Amino acid sequence: MATNIVFEDGDQLRVNVSGVTGSGASGVIVSGDPGVLGQLPFVALTDEGSDGFATVKCNGVADLLVDAESAAVNPGDLLYFDAADANKINNASSGNVRFGYALGSVGNGATGTIPVKIGY
Repeated sequence: MATNIVFEDGDQLRVNVSGVTGSGASGVIVSGDPGVLGQLPFVALTDEGSDGFATVKCNGVADLLVDAESAAVNPGDLLYFDAADANKINNASSGNVRFGYALGSVGNGATGTIPVKIGY
């Protein structure tokens, strides 16, 4: 077996999220927040610690608040992370980072909590 394998599955990682704006006080990441590290989408499993690290999940399905900005959101639609959007997840691709897939529906111009498949 290879001795250089760091994580067996690599879907749950402890990483530095200090550069990602979360919903906590002073913009820290809190458990349940969506985010991206570069192009890697995640949902935080733990709050960001004083060292800037949190445990994040890079796959699976999470119930997230989604903005239907450019059209209605339907199951299977691509969703994007928008750091400037208060809710962070929407269906506007321009300038945003691909986050995952909608598994529920949100009407055009509306916001709703739906299951989202993390990653792609």
